Amino acid sequence: MESFDFVIIGAGPAGEAAAHKARERKATVAIVDRDLFGGSCPYWGCIPSKSLLNGAARRACGDDYSWERASARRDYMINREGIPYPDDGSHVRSLESAGATVLRGTGRIAGPGRVEVDQGGTLHELHARNIVIAVGSTTKIPPIEGIDKVNTWTNKDATGTRDLPRSLLVLGGGPTGVEMAEVFARFGVPTTVCQSGDRLLPTDHPRNSEAALRALQRDGVTVRLGGRALRARPKAGRDGADLLELDDGTTVEGHAVLLAVGRDFPVKDLGLENVGIDVNDRNALPRDGRLRIADGLYIVGDVAGPELHTHQGHYQGELAIRMALGDPVTPDYRALPRATYTDPELSSVGVTLEQAQERGLDAFEQVAHFPRTAKGYSVEATFGHVTIVVDRATHELVGAAMATPDASAAIHECVLAIKARVPIETLADTIHAFPSTSRIFNGLFNAAAKQLADEEMADMRDAGHLPMVEAGSA
Repeated sequence: MESFDFVIIGAGPAGEAAAHKARERKATVAIVDRDLFGGSCPYWGCIPSKSLLNGAARRACGDDYSWERASARRDYMINREGIPYPDDGSHVRSLESAGATVLRGTGRIAGPGRVEVDQGGTLHELHARNIVIAVGSTTKIPPIEGIDKVNTWTNKDATGTRDLPRSLLVLGGGPTGVEMAEVFARFGVPTTVCQSGDRLLPTDHPRNSEAALRALQRDGVTVRLGGRALRARPKAGRDGADLLELDDGTTVEGHAVLLAVGRDFPVKDLGLENVGIDVNDRNALPRDGRLRIADGLYIVGDVAGPELHTHQGHYQGELAIRMALGDPVTPDYRALPRATYTDPELSSVGVTLEQAQERGLDAFEQVAHFPRTAKGYSVEATFGHVTIVVDRATHELVGAAMATPDASAAIHECVLAIKARVPIETLADTIHAFPSTSRIFNGLFNAAAKQLADEEMADMRDAGHLPMVEAGSA
């Protein structure tokens, strides 16, 4: 039996980050995956979707950018040129060059400190001082009668298709749903988004949800809010499209139905019961981001929570190794950035005003209407916003959100400010290039600092600590 300091089950971004951090710290590592090393992000998630969004944006701006060209560029990005399935050799070579032992197969916990790897019927048993579970997530199949009878797509089908569907129905209005709806609509596919809640991007800032709605409607997407799909009827729509009946008595349809209603976490076949964890208990693996779930056992990435982001998984993979090796560190998600790469981009960090107040903070917000800013005026924006949330007690930023062309980059000033607890007065006194999007933050920071100063002055005056100045006095 081979022995390792770490055995990592799952070689997506979280697992890879863990393996590289462990090797950087001179620990021995075995990493196991039954599918693509690199995981979903480079092959079916972040990279292909952003490549397709780029092609769609160029087409929307009048460029002669065909679907065939966009599809070919996407295949180049995912190492799938001229072959049916991506080639993950670069990820394997990177791990092996770092000194990790790479095993392609199905990993399963056989007991404390023991992992079995099934390689096509041949079992290899590994001994591990620490086990890291980084198995990612899969498309959730909603409980809709007849859903297995229609032409459903997962995110893999949407980002990997080489042929445009005749029409597309997107079930779910989260980041995957809105990004893919924008791609296919801009390439001329009649597209409908069906979201059971009252807004798109239900976990994002409400102003970002409104921006996403306006962006999709601008591109011709039909958006249906508030209707929950009850049953699916194959080829019952126009021109043989699949049709879904909603609980409000209406219907939606598409020749392909993209399932984007959430994610499932493949943990039931990992052998966790062999280390005393009952995977049938809904609270057995709480998605609270704490990472360590037992002695020598860690979960990272999508399965760990609290959210679903590649950058969160990368952070957690490295942090789990540091925790296992005794570093005095704990996860900190106060400054976890979120980004949706529609046009305009949407991003946020921290909490909304309502969330801050629910947590007992005496908070307020400052908001800039993007079209009225110098940057917004220069790019002819018709909607969008930049919002900050400030805690009165600490004079610190606790949240920010924005819908602007470069939101995914500009938000990181606020990410750092929240992480480092930078006083709002310091942010207000920081020079920002004009007329950048970040310059809008400068105005908001100054407005917040002035509001705090005015409120404190008023409080002192009300308490009798300052003389009242009469009108006309010198």
